[in-house]
Amino acid sequence: MELLQTYSQKLIDLVWQIGPRFLYALIALMIGLWVIKILSRITEKSLQKARVEVSLQKFIISLIRIGLKILLLISVASMLGIATTSFIAVLGAAGLAVGLALQGSLANFAGGVLILLIKPFKVGNVIEAQGYIGKVDQIQIFNTILKTFDNKTIFIPNASLSNGNITNFSLEPTRRVDMTFGVGYNDDIKKARQILTDLVNGDERILKEPAPTVVVLELAESSVNFAVRVWVNSGDYWSVFTDFQEKVKLALTNKALAFRFRSATCTCTGRIDDVLR
Repeated sequence: MELLQTYSQKLIDLVWQIGPRFLYALIALMIGLWVIKILSRITEKSLQKARVEVSLQKFIISLIRIGLKILLLISVASMLGIATTSFIAVLGAAGLAVGLALQGSLANFAGGVLILLIKPFKVGNVIEAQGYIGKVDQIQIFNTILKTFDNKTIFIPNASLSNGNITNFSLEPTRRVDMTFGVGYNDDIKKARQILTDLVNGDERILKEPAPTVVVLELAESSVNFAVRVWVNSGDYWSVFTDFQEKVKLALTNKALAFRFRSATCTCTGRIDDVLR
């Protein structure tokens, strides 16, 4: 009987000793969870106002919630008198080991976060990066997926993409089309310029502002080269470029002018009327 009373007294003393700590820890836990919920909502609204990608929004919010909850649990455990020093040390060592093991993946993840935050391009843009040109199909956390014009799928790690040069062909609403056409030294330069000017003025896809230019670019070894520079909507770039190669060839053929045709893809020399025979 005395033994039972002794244990009962010890239990009562233990409750009086631990009870307040437990109550304070429980209150701190409830308040902490409420604060984390409020902070998560504020962060979510801030990311939405900043127009951050939805996938990155969810990831950042989840990361914040997990991190704050871990800190809250450590604080609550400390209030209960539980030693947290060793736990923190083990957690830090585990984090370091995982970080070293996933160094490449973490670099790709950091690159993906930077891309989604800075937005050098977005889904649907045509870009050139790491030696590839294509339309951005997906921006994932670790990789960016491009679709090339011949329907190849290219996976580019975000680490190399965020640290390399990127050319975005879709960022601006308009682009300048640069073309070079040449005529023979014996041909009428004014006549050739008028032919090119008429072709430019007759194409409705070419913008009036900035004004197009048709000027003599250089006196080459075997031709007088004209630079034709026109501004178009970005979506019309390639159609205007390719159409003009045929239009200029046919127009100079009808006038029987000697020519030297140069573009980004090919170089041809001779007389147009001789080529068509």
